[in-house]
Amino acid sequence: MKNYYFDNSATSSPKPDSVYDVVDYSIRELNGNPGRAGYRKSLEISREIFKVREIIADFFNVEDSLNIAFTANATESLNFAIKGTIKENSHVITTNFEHNSVLRPLFSLRDEKNVELTFVNTWEEIEKEIKENTKAIVVNHISNVNGTIQNIKEIGKICKKKNILFIVDASQSGGYTKIDMQENSIDILCITGHKSLFGIQGIGAICLNTSNTIYKIKPLLEGGTGSFSKYERQPLEMPELLESGTLNTPGIISLGAGIEYIKSQGIENIEKHENLLIEKFIIEIEKLERVKVYKSITKKQGPVVSLNIENVDSGELASILDEEFGIMVRPGFHCAPRAHKAIGTYETGTVRFSFGYFNSEDDIDYIVESFKKILDEI
Repeated sequence: MKNYYFDNSATSSPKPDSVYDVVDYSIRELNGNPGRAGYRKSLEISREIFKVREIIADFFNVEDSLNIAFTANATESLNFAIKGTIKENSHVITTNFEHNSVLRPLFSLRDEKNVELTFVNTWEEIEKEIKENTKAIVVNHISNVNGTIQNIKEIGKICKKKNILFIVDASQSGGYTKIDMQENSIDILCITGHKSLFGIQGIGAICLNTSNTIYKIKPLLEGGTGSFSKYERQPLEMPELLESGTLNTPGIISLGAGIEYIKSQGIENIEKHENLLIEKFIIEIEKLERVKVYKSITKKQGPVVSLNIENVDSGELASILDEEFGIMVRPGFHCAPRAHKAIGTYETGTVRFSFGYFNSEDDIDYIVESFKKILDEI
C-alpha cells in the first residue's frame, strides 16, 4: 500500500534530496567539534556553521547573523525567549491558538513570577488589552490545529508604537511564507528546522533583533562555549550567550540546505502550491455529509486543517485512515488545548491534515475518495 503523508505540521516528509546528501556528508566529513580546536577540520566545521547563520539571517532579515543562536528546537527557543526576557509582575498578551511550547512557559511565569496573562483570538483584540505593565506579546504565527494565521505585521506595528516586546513562534510558518523580522518589527523570532524549513529533527534557532533595547535576554543554560573559558559565568556575547555545549552540526547543516532548497524553488511558489492544496481540500471535504471541518478563524488559511466525522472518535478515524488507506494524519489535541477550546473540540479532539510542498492535487483526490468509502461503511 502506498503511503500518503499529511503530518507536515509535526515534521515535514520527505526532505529534499539535497538535505539527505548534506547530512550524510556532515556526519562522515564534518565529524569534529566546532569552535573547540584550531585544527583544520574544526575550523572548516565552524565556517560551515557560520555560513548557515548567514543563510538564516538573509532568509528572515536578521540584522546580524551573530544574533542567531542554534537550539534543539522551537520549544527551546521559545523557553529562552519567554523565560529569558519576561520579568515578574508584568503582563503578557498571547492567543488562544498557542502551542504548549508557548503556553507552559507562560503558565510557569504566571505561577512563579506573578505574570498576568491575557488571551485573545485574533490580532484585532490585542490593542485594547494592553495595560501599563504589558511587557510582551507572544504569538503563534500559524496555528498547528486549524491553520489560523495571525497578522504579525499589524501586531508588530502595535508593539513598536507601545514599546512592547514582540515574540513570534514561526514553527508552522517558517519556510511556508515569507517572514521579515524588520518589516514586521519582530524582536525575537523562534524557529524549528524540521518542519517547512526541511531540516532534520533536533535543530532550531532563536533570532534576536537587537535594534530594540527594551529587553535583555538571559540564558537558561550555562556551560561550555568553546570560548571565554575563564569566565565564571556564561559570556554575554551572542551567540555564545545562548549556545552551551557541542552544537548539532548535522542538524545545522541540514537547516542551511533546507533553506537553500526553498530559495531555489521560490517561497512564493511553495506558498502558492500549498494554498492550492488546502483550498481544494476544504472545498471537496466540506461537500461530504457528517464531516465537520475546522478552518482558520481569520481571513487567511494556513496549510493546516482539522476535521471530525460525527460520532466517530478522532483516534479511531486516524487508525482507519492509516490501516486501510495508508493516510497518515494526527488525531487528538496537538499540544494546543486552548485552540481546541476555541474551536469547540476540547472534549473530542480532531483529526488534523497538514500539507507540505511534496503533496499533490492527486493526493487530495485520494483523501476525498477514501472519506467517501469510510462514510459508506460507518
